[in-house]
Amino acid sequence: MERSAGKLKAQAAQAGMSLSDYLLQEITLLSGQMSWEELFEEIDRDGPAVRGEVDTAEMIRQDREERGRELEARTLRGFPPE
Repeated sequence: MERSAGKLKAQAAQAGMSLSDYLLQEITLLSGQMSWEELFEEIDRDGPAVRGEVDTAEMIRQDREERGRELEARTLRGFPPE
């Protein structure tokens, strides 16, 4: 219990807030989130987000290629091609 209180005090200090204000902010954020039960009910009600067959391996491959291009663009910016 004391370890948790100390951690919360440190997080509040890092945010530049009093512990009371920090806890009020955290409780406000939590109160706006769905419970697990509400989330599962919504998923059951709305059905799957993707209809039909999904080629997971192809989706992963495309995402990796895109990330590779983005990383290359960021790391090579300002360097002339060799």
